[in-house]
Amino acid sequence: MRIGHGYDVHQLSEHRKLILGGVTIPHTTGLLGHSDADVLLHAIIDALIGAAGLGDIGTHFPDNQSQYEGISSLTLLEKTMSLLKEQGYQIINIDSTIIAQKPKLAPYLEMMKNNIAKTCQISTQQINIKATTEEKLGFTGQELGISAHAVCLIA
Repeated sequence: MRIGHGYDVHQLSEHRKLILGGVTIPHTTGLLGHSDADVLLHAIIDALIGAAGLGDIGTHFPDNQSQYEGISSLTLLEKTMSLLKEQGYQIINIDSTIIAQKPKLAPYLEMMKNNIAKTCQISTQQINIKATTEEKLGFTGQELGISAHAVCLIA
């Protein structure tokens, strides 16, 4: 059994879609990044890669390569699953937290879980996603960005 932790943050920007857990969420701003900037999936990917001892998301999907520009993070998660399977690992569980002042994310959490479960070929019962605000403190509380943490257990 191996534990992994992942963290990601992206700045909010106009003229970008807000995509979290592979779900496009209506909002006035979206996340700025080389890919779709899905902080939740990036944190999960980092946790999985870290648990397997395979470096980090930037090692496998560098932001200076055009093939990853605008790519769906669900595709990156799918590629991550291939890496894990090559090493003989399977996911036991994933627990994650999205930190965002706005928008309210509760209506979208189940859709996010379904996307992740389908991509990882695991049950939604193996995935937990929480959302919280920072009570208007810090860069997330001031709506300058969104961050996410994830931990996972693989065997």
